[in-house]
Amino acid sequence: MIPFVREIEFEYGRCDQVSPLIRRVIADNPGPFTYTGTGTYIVGRGTVAVIDPGPDQDGHLQALLAALDGEIVSHILVTHHHSDHSPLARPLAKVTGATIHGRRAPHLAEVSPDVMVEAGDDEGFRPDIEIADGAVLEGPGWTLRAVTTPGHTSNHVCFALAEENALFSGDHVMGWSTTVITPPDGDMGDYFASLEKVKAMGFDTLWPTHGSPVREVEPFIRAYADHRRAREAQVLAALSQGPTTIKAMVPTLYAAVDPRLHAAAAMSVLAHMLLLVKQGRVACAGVAGLDSVYRLA
Repeated sequence: MIPFVREIEFEYGRCDQVSPLIRRVIADNPGPFTYTGTGTYIVGRGTVAVIDPGPDQDGHLQALLAALDGEIVSHILVTHHHSDHSPLARPLAKVTGATIHGRRAPHLAEVSPDVMVEAGDDEGFRPDIEIADGAVLEGPGWTLRAVTTPGHTSNHVCFALAEENALFSGDHVMGWSTTVITPPDGDMGDYFASLEKVKAMGFDTLWPTHGSPVREVEPFIRAYADHRRAREAQVLAALSQGPTTIKAMVPTLYAAVDPRLHAAAAMSVLAHMLLLVKQGRVACAGVAGLDSVYRLA
């Protein structure tokens, strides 16, 4: 069982000091993929970094500017290109003069125009500086290091705060829910590798963009990975009963999950299937997809 952390105290638009170096302002964009909304983080005092500015909402921009009154924003950092994370980066940069750091959005065909599996893509996201793994960003009293974590998206990057041994984990690890892996941009093999990468770094705290911090990091990430392995085992067990499709599996595998999330769940099962096919454990005729018939290899 994943020891989810779902309690959170906040008010939309209010700036809360959540650690000695970190403040947070939550955008009013709650939903099945965003929980209570996007938590935008401000790191430092005087000269600061802003992490995941969030959706392009004027109310959220005004709340951030009020929180930043009298300060210099030197860096705007974006974990990935989804529309609940990156769209406000450019308007905020325009007002503050800050430089946007992140990894550009990939150009990929939509899975299906009528299937909503995430909060949406900010397909035009282009940072001012394309950030590399290990890149260091500094300000007075704070040091952030980029940790590339592909899996949820190919361009996902987390940011480690050295002074607090903490990681801003974006959507890579969230305390309130598991992370959606949506092919073709999301990749389950990459996701497993990124989980191990973060676990090995020994952080004391994870600050996800949605929800509360994770304080027991190593066991939480281990439970996250174990959950994925258990889902993989369920997929293999279903296939042991004979060839079947992903769409036939989902209602049973995700019976306890909000039906609004079943489309996203189907994409996560597809991510498992693609990895299993790559490993030679599962086979299908033709190109692997949601409607393909799968069988044990």
